Amino acid sequence: MAVRMELSRIFIREMMDMQIIELTEVDGDRTFPIVIGLPEAFAIERRLKGIEIPRPQTHDLLASVVGHLGGRLKEIAIHDLVDGTFYAKLVIEQDSREIEVDARPSDAIALGVAENVPIYVAEKVLVQTESESSPGFDLESDDDDDDEEDYE
Repeated sequence: MAVRMELSRIFIREMMDMQIIELTEVDGDRTFPIVIGLPEAFAIERRLKGIEIPRPQTHDLLASVVGHLGGRLKEIAIHDLVDGTFYAKLVIEQDSREIEVDARPSDAIALGVAENVPIYVAEKVLVQTESESSPGFDLESDDDDDDEEDYE
């Protein structure tokens, strides 16, 4: 069974290769982090803030292609976690049918945040994240070099 989640925080640490987004259960209190790259973190932050840029980036291009082909991003499904790597799918609705496209969670979320597309996470993934260790740095540290945004 899939659980509805939402992006609650994004941690940008420009001096590190790893950035973190945190998802929070919509009707519960579970949270978990996903490590992403700096370009994806900036793309998510830019799309959340509605910042326009002169030329489309990859996520903008994909959104445009989906729309021009008569599709609509219906949901993001994070369905697996293998050896510390999350696996996601874009669920696209086109002509009354659903098309699933393999995607990295960071790319899927960057694509979906501007349109407030729902994020679903498989229960087995949530159980696995509860038993695994920290993604590499403390989410609660209060380092002045960090850019943290809450999106609750």
